[in-house]
Amino acid sequence: MAKDEPSNFSKRMADFSTRFEERGRARTHKIPSGGVLRTIMRDLRDLFTKDVTREGLRDLVKRDAQETFRFYTRTVDLESLEKLPWFRRYPAAAWKVFVALAHRLSPPRRIAFALSVFSGVMGLVLLFVFRAQHSGDDRSSGMGWLLISFAGLFMLLLMELRDKLDLKGDLEIAREIQFGLIPSEPFSSDGTLIHGYMRPANTVGGDYYDIIKLDENLVGVVVGDVAGKGIPAALLMALLLGSLRTLISAGLRGSELITKLNKYLCASIPANRLVTLFYGELDTRTGNLRYINGGHNPPFLLRHEQSFERLPATAMVLGVDSNIDYEAGEITIRSGDSLLLFTDGLTEAFNAQDEEYGEERLASFLRSHSRSLPTDLINGLVEDALAFCGAARPTDDITMMLITRPT
Repeated sequence: MAKDEPSNFSKRMADFSTRFEERGRARTHKIPSGGVLRTIMRDLRDLFTKDVTREGLRDLVKRDAQETFRFYTRTVDLESLEKLPWFRRYPAAAWKVFVALAHRLSPPRRIAFALSVFSGVMGLVLLFVFRAQHSGDDRSSGMGWLLISFAGLFMLLLMELRDKLDLKGDLEIAREIQFGLIPSEPFSSDGTLIHGYMRPANTVGGDYYDIIKLDENLVGVVVGDVAGKGIPAALLMALLLGSLRTLISAGLRGSELITKLNKYLCASIPANRLVTLFYGELDTRTGNLRYINGGHNPPFLLRHEQSFERLPATAMVLGVDSNIDYEAGEITIRSGDSLLLFTDGLTEAFNAQDEEYGEERLASFLRSHSRSLPTDLINGLVEDALAFCGAARPTDDITMMLITRPT
């Protein structure tokens, strides 16, 4: 299973600190001052230039800046101001953005933010508006106001950065735990191979897949998608995983299993959340698959002769109506066939022109790479989707499971 590598920023900082301390201790050996300075400058250069790429800098200027602007203004209706004349539109837009920024801060920091912005505005007024009408003392006063504004905003930045780094450390641990909950190795039985892949849009995500040994020749395959992203979706994903495995341990199978799972989810998750789920029980000897598709994306069954079949939904999504009875469908995965399960994060990946990757591109890729090895097919499909997105980052989790039967 492919996984995104966690950030190595902490390791780089630790390595830099270790090298810096070693260089400091080396001063006792009469190292010329120029040599120490060169060593320090080299370490600083390594710290700030290592692993920096042209693509990363481009993303910082384009994608990251745009996503940051959208994050802070997504609750602001700027379109309603377009009909106003410019001298009213820009001040109104600035005020709305200021209020949106303030709402994202805690009350004490909100006050500090307002005072810092006020100080900045006062400094600019004194420097540029009344510069020609007042003495030089007024200009110095303007610089003082600007320094106060800069100091306040800088302190707020450091506080928010501290909170972000603390949260990022917790999220990295949560990410390791989440990836530890899903199978890390391909499954093999009677020549049948099952490979899984998960790529959260954020550090953690709401997608889920599992491979569960039910009997000697019977294996359960699961792919689910919890509505939403990030921490809330990840918590619901853990709830789904634990509930499903508990019910399986109690001896429930097939339609009865998913019906019971739906009742439990309806009583446990918020009303505005839902789960799409594909659950199947595969006989690895015969290839017979009994499945329940609860509102999930219809998987692609690629036959050995290059034809496609889809496994449509057999019932509605989970977590909405506790009175639903989930019925099972049945199909046979013959020798040489492959079954691809996926979440909508793959087909609904958008590029910078707001075009969707879509199921047609997915089907075309599967046709042209049907003879590839399972890992090559999964990795190639991910690379194709990311290449299609280009500078636009996928906004939803991407999860896939590929089941292949021997020829």
